[in-house]
Amino acid sequence: MCKELDCGSAASTGRRNESSNRAAWEISPDCVESGSALNECLSSGFSSSIIKITCSDSVRLVNGTSLCSGRLEVKSDQSNQSNQWWSSVCEADFDQQDGEVVCRELGCGAPLVLWGALYGEVKAPMWTKEFHCEGNESALLDCRSSGSAGKTCSPGKAVGLTCSERVRLVGGSSRCAGALEVKRGEWRPVFGSNWTLTSADVMCKELDCGSAASTGRRNESSNRAAWEISPDCVESGSALNECLSSGFSSSILKITCSDSVRLVNGTSLCSGRLEVKSDQSNQSNQSNQWWSLVCEADFDQRDAEVVCRELGCGAPSVLWGALYGEVEAPMWTKEFHCEGNESALLDCRSAGSAGNTCSPGKAVGLTCSERVRLVGGSSRCAGALEVKQGDWRPVYDSNWTLTSAAEVCRELHCGSVVSTELRIESTLKSSWEIRPDCVQSGSALRECMSPMWSSSFLEVTCSGPTVSSIGLVRLVVLSLGLLLLITVVCVTHQVTFIALLIKAPAQMKHFACEY
Repeated sequence: MCKELDCGSAASTGRRNESSNRAAWEISPDCVESGSALNECLSSGFSSSIIKITCSDSVRLVNGTSLCSGRLEVKSDQSNQSNQWWSSVCEADFDQQDGEVVCRELGCGAPLVLWGALYGEVKAPMWTKEFHCEGNESALLDCRSSGSAGKTCSPGKAVGLTCSERVRLVGGSSRCAGALEVKRGEWRPVFGSNWTLTSADVMCKELDCGSAASTGRRNESSNRAAWEISPDCVESGSALNECLSSGFSSSILKITCSDSVRLVNGTSLCSGRLEVKSDQSNQSNQSNQWWSLVCEADFDQRDAEVVCRELGCGAPSVLWGALYGEVEAPMWTKEFHCEGNESALLDCRSAGSAGNTCSPGKAVGLTCSERVRLVGGSSRCAGALEVKQGDWRPVYDSNWTLTSAAEVCRELHCGSVVSTELRIESTLKSSWEIRPDCVQSGSALRECMSPMWSSSFLEVTCSGPTVSSIGLVRLVVLSLGLLLLITVVCVTHQVTFIALLIKAPAQMKHFACEY
């Protein structure tokens, strides 16, 4: 709509509630977003709820991945509506404070990236004034300006800008935990509907708060204005403010992020290369914090147990250097000495590390198991499916197939799936809904869950244990020319076996041990 009116970008939407219904048009948002003409998306109806839109009018970001990113353009000659055009801005005439004003005017958060040609070069007219914003203005054209030294932008010099989302977590123990709120015009909470850890992880990354550790709901006594956000929209990579719709709810979404640790480049939220956030003592200055990798020489089994617990995952199953890619990043300069029962890695004792950089292949990679179990059956491989995220809850039976249940048996090392059954109880209780299609796509169980109430629960029977347990193992490698003799001693059980490998690394490593 804003583009149709040549009014820049959409800054906010809302509703105006009238006292009675009147003739109105219903317009399908999906139809409009598909590129169809507006009159092809209309249907006649009656309503007392009228949509309101605020456009940025004088500024817009184009060619970006969302409404909050793109190449900056400013509308010329605001006093003469018939003689206006959009002009690019040279980076020499634009600074951080100017970026703050533009992001605010567009209804976005603080500027994250200010960069020439990030969103394509352009042969557009150039804005002929240099901006001098204080940073607190409500619109870019409210800022002082002076004549620019140039009349054209050199290639690659047009301003590209990326703004953050206006999102926060409130009421928790830190800025990385609490009820999710989003600002578009005003701060509102978010419905707690069908959000999984994968959706929540997008919010944690947006806030630079590590990985999502848990999600939940806070039920209030009455409905209030809130945002409904489609988890599928968020997970698709769309900007948050493009996934919002206005509504009312008494069920508010809560998210807890790991804050100080995260696993990156893994196949799930419970696997990846370990990174730790620096300078935790300076929470007020987020720009002075960065993520550092950890060298495997400074990290052991007990440290891994703490990290997996902090991330809301199960016990560590693989601890391995460079399993999730090598990287040139700052190194965490302390060696951890965890007892294994701490709630967070940074609660552990630490001492100065001997090195300042990690050799190639030496950055810690970690895989934690899922917190899943079968209870009430004849063995640990049969019974009602329960998953722990904060607390243990049964799983709602939502059209589970044998293919979906096979993932549970595999996760528990219980062979193949034999059957699934439905158990009906007399009363509703707190449970997890797990989307079977999400599980079948290869996502971890806990990434496919959302909280709900149900009296219908899933029972799974697997063929039986294929391994007795999983533990970390330490490899001792003896060089024998091209052939290397490897002795493996499991940590949890004293089981030893001999294997021959060609060109294996002559160094001590950690592996998953199955037996």
